[in-house]
Amino acid sequence: MKKNIFKMLLAGSAGIALLSGCGEPLMPNNATQTGAATGAVAGTVIGYNASGHHRGRNAVIGGLLGTAVGAGVGSAIDNQNPEPQETGGWQ
Repeated sequence: MKKNIFKMLLAGSAGIALLSGCGEPLMPNNATQTGAATGAVAGTVIGYNASGHHRGRNAVIGGLLGTAVGAGVGSAIDNQNPEPQETGGWQ
């Protein structure tokens, strides 16, 4: 049982680590990365807690689906928000 939990945590951490390296540096208004990371964690937890005998497989599938859905929703939010404009100020 403890090995399964460790495997789930390891798979989730690896997914988040891979996602954190994608794209530009994290910006305050970057909903795509935030949505992907949140979806990965939520999908992994939901997949692991789903009924069945293959909890590890369900956790991986849930994490992948959660990542895709979260990134899609975050991308839609990013497309709706205007780009921040520089105001000049101190250079």
